[in-house]
Amino acid sequence: MRDAYTEQLESVFDELAGMCRRVEAAVESATLALMTGDPSIAEQVISADIEIDRMREDVEENCFSLLSLQQPVAGDLRTVVAALRMVSELERMGDLSVHVAKIARLRVPDIAVPEEVRPTVARMAVVARTMVGQVSTVITTRDVEAAIALGKADEEMDQLRRTSFSELLGDEWNHGVEAAVDIALLGRYYERIADHAVSIANRVIFVVTGHNPTSVDA
Repeated sequence: MRDAYTEQLESVFDELAGMCRRVEAAVESATLALMTGDPSIAEQVISADIEIDRMREDVEENCFSLLSLQQPVAGDLRTVVAALRMVSELERMGDLSVHVAKIARLRVPDIAVPEEVRPTVARMAVVARTMVGQVSTVITTRDVEAAIALGKADEEMDQLRRTSFSELLGDEWNHGVEAAVDIALLGRYYERIADHAVSIANRVIFVVTGHNPTSVDA
């Protein structure tokens, strides 16, 4: 009986890692749609979000089953509660990828990102996708050091966000308000994906150590 319970508990983290890989693919595809102006790729990201939503429902169902049937305590209860928080954040990361894809679709046949700010936005996308991939590893391995290291990548994201604001508010910006709004929103979406990645990594630290890193949101 205990073995089955342990397997069910571990399966929750396996499902979270799988969901994380889906989110990473969504970030990558949404960025491709954004940088190429390809509406078909944008539509694929938007349509595929239903699968991420379904995965969230599966994780929540398993967690609620553990809570109601097994009544976990101490470390096991900590794991289940953390998983419920993490799955919500992963779903939100998927939603943010959809927002990126919708901006790409909205500007077709044009490309939403002006040429001179494309390197900054592209780098933000790479950092966000990489952080999501690292989160998948952290979830699978419960590696506290790797979880802590994610914070350093988030520092680069914060700097890129400041750079994007400087570019769109600079005197040389001549793309109008609409494009400026797009860049501001895109920066926010990628930044929030990175923030969620850090938050999930911190929750893994909580599961492993029992201590709440200060940057974990309530």
